[in-house]
Amino acid sequence: MRHPVDGKSWQEFDKRHPQFAGDVRNVRLGLAADGFNPFGNMSLSYSMWPVVLTTYNLPPWICMKAEYLMLSLLIPGPQSPGKDMDVFLRPLIDELKELWVHGLDTRDAAYENGVFRMRAALLWTVNDFPARSSLSGWSGQGYRACPTCNEDTPSMRVIGKTAYFGHRRFLATNHHWRSNLHIPGKHPNYGGVKRKRGDDELNWRKKSIFYELPYWATIELKHNLDVMHIEKNVCDSLLGTLLADPHKSKDTDNARRDLAKLSIRHELHLFEDGNKLMKPAADYTFSEANRRKFCRFIRSVKFPDGFASNMSKKVAQNDSRLLGLKSHDCHVIMQRLLPVGCRSLVTKNIWSTIVELCTFFKQLCASTVNVSDMVEAQKQLVLILCKLERIFPPAFFDIMIHLVLHLPEEAILGGPVHMRWMYPFERYLKRLKDYVRNAAKPEGSIAEGYVVDEALTFCSRYFDDVETRFNRPDRNDDGMHPTRQLSVFESQCKPLGKQSYVELDNNDRDKAEFYILNNSPELEPYLNEHKQELHVRLREGCLNINEVHRTEFAGWFFEKIYTMHRMQAPEVTTELLSLSSKTNMVVSSYPACIVNGVRFVTHDRDVRLRTQNSGVSVPGTGQEMFYGQLQQILEFSYLNGFSVVLFRCKWFKCDSKHMVTENNITSIDINGEAYKDDQFILASQAKQVFYVADPSRGPNWCVVQHVKHRSIWDITDDGLSDIDLLQHNSSSNFTLFVDLGNLQEINLLRRDQDVIPIVQPVTNASRPVTDDSSFLNDADEIELSDEEDESVEEYADEETDAENDIDTEEDDDDRSYHASDSD
Repeated sequence: MRHPVDGKSWQEFDKRHPQFAGDVRNVRLGLAADGFNPFGNMSLSYSMWPVVLTTYNLPPWICMKAEYLMLSLLIPGPQSPGKDMDVFLRPLIDELKELWVHGLDTRDAAYENGVFRMRAALLWTVNDFPARSSLSGWSGQGYRACPTCNEDTPSMRVIGKTAYFGHRRFLATNHHWRSNLHIPGKHPNYGGVKRKRGDDELNWRKKSIFYELPYWATIELKHNLDVMHIEKNVCDSLLGTLLADPHKSKDTDNARRDLAKLSIRHELHLFEDGNKLMKPAADYTFSEANRRKFCRFIRSVKFPDGFASNMSKKVAQNDSRLLGLKSHDCHVIMQRLLPVGCRSLVTKNIWSTIVELCTFFKQLCASTVNVSDMVEAQKQLVLILCKLERIFPPAFFDIMIHLVLHLPEEAILGGPVHMRWMYPFERYLKRLKDYVRNAAKPEGSIAEGYVVDEALTFCSRYFDDVETRFNRPDRNDDGMHPTRQLSVFESQCKPLGKQSYVELDNNDRDKAEFYILNNSPELEPYLNEHKQELHVRLREGCLNINEVHRTEFAGWFFEKIYTMHRMQAPEVTTELLSLSSKTNMVVSSYPACIVNGVRFVTHDRDVRLRTQNSGVSVPGTGQEMFYGQLQQILEFSYLNGFSVVLFRCKWFKCDSKHMVTENNITSIDINGEAYKDDQFILASQAKQVFYVADPSRGPNWCVVQHVKHRSIWDITDDGLSDIDLLQHNSSSNFTLFVDLGNLQEINLLRRDQDVIPIVQPVTNASRPVTDDSSFLNDADEIELSDEEDESVEEYADEETDAENDIDTEEDDDDRSYHASDSD
């Protein structure tokens, strides 16, 4: 699946409404609403809510661009609309009903005087979880907060909050973990008895106004769970707990009291030592030394240009915690850094569980999603959540951890997540915030700015000879290169930096020239002809025929082409004649270049930068991959102004001794060098990778990370190929396998430090907390009233608005590039 049209929800909608689906010009819309503070980081509490529409009829590379988003409503502040959202949506719903029932006369430019009746349908909404509650009418608070599980939400009351704990119920009926008492679930040791609920106890707080649309009840996926915010919250919970962050850790004192109340994991219970309350150190938290190691690892990471923000600025000065992580920072840490950084800092059971969860997010965020992968991931996620419940305390499992379980099902219904998450809409909110010029009238400023911007956008499409935002070259645009008859002459680049000249010795020059000739598919008949002559001239096995072929082919090819040229053979073109000639003795060298929209930098210059653009990889003849570092960028000149750009690389050894793959993590020894006699590749053949230090294997080992550039789309001519067009951009590139491990009761006590004293007198720290008023079992369930639920929901909205406001901040020195993948 590469587009929502491949999802089950779109296809089922077409079956139920064939008249609408019969005209491909009818518009499919998506709606996003979110609140933000237009005054930046000012202390003034203000929340306004833009309602944005996007058109899914467009191809994926322009569908989510800001120029194609429509600001349909602007709900004024200063208060969040909350449950009154439907009042503000009334004009939009009336127009959507009109577009569905009657449509509008629209001119089709593809036909002369062609006017058709265009209709539109709203496919779904895209929101964070608190905003989803306001739009759908299902409250995201309480015991039944999950809109998919409804009354079957696995929830229990712990001190001060509701924990969504007990995912054993989602296992298959014959799974052996259902009868294993070491797996948390609904049995007395884990605080549970089955609750009796009535139908009137569901979390519906209102009937959504969207049900007034005639087709809304037939849509299978109405409200998307936002992967961006879910992934960020999961990452914050994991990092906060692993690093023992006092502000974000889920391993709090009350979490330990929960363990005592449930009578589980006795080695982690709080205990008294004199007049102090002692807290045993858990194995799922880093020691102080390991915290410094992990933070130094994050500080040392260097990403390619435009891939992510500068992570070194996110580490505290004392290397004890991570600060100011934005949504995309969490996206990169979750999928790229956390599995590598914590491998040697926690036990294997804990590390493997974290890696399995991170691998799932890699699968989910791929631009090409296979249905079979999501079906399998749905089964494996239940096992992953059960393993997490064996490690972390119940307080760790907030609603965001539970919602991960339903993401594969929504991917099957809606297609790839990069067209159903909040990244493009959050960036659009940043643009709206820039419209505010009058702090007294922020709504009016945004409305005026939007109208002016739309008018300029419309006019700029007709200015072909004027530079606009549509024809302005990208930062890493390598320009238009002329089309050549020989593909090797298309191996061009946009050079960057100062040009220098290098004189190669005859041996290196011959190797480079043969590589160019050998990688020209148009010369394959000549290559085969020369090999046949060698087989006739030389006895089989007498000499190394391939070596003779490598050393003699260039001269043989030159004589043959010039002989044919003197005979005026029509197949001898100017390009073929130039290619048969020798290159100039002096070649041009550059420190950096841009090839196919990707920036490459030589290793000598790369070590002085805060980015890493020298990693390269090329596929072999089979399934193997070769990895290396870019050493030189060389441009070889031929007759008649033709040239070929080659990369000279240092290649690493890729045998089983020097390259190891475990849990989708490929580690390679960068100390050893291989293929010293075969260092050249065409610039157009290079794929970019970057290397991250592997602390678990030693100083010379690095983890290979493949790069997906979100601004580059490779499209096949037929559009039907299932080949992974972009490097590691398909969910099938990552194998999600859950190691069940040892199910026996494990000891989570960290051995390097037995206890951590809590700076609090026993008289205050150990006050009674296990009575029915402060700690409730499932049987002692309480419900929030409508007023309490609304106040909690509005508070969550304000908190999320503040977070989104921070996420939309941009800094020139700390750019955060949101992937429609990331990546």
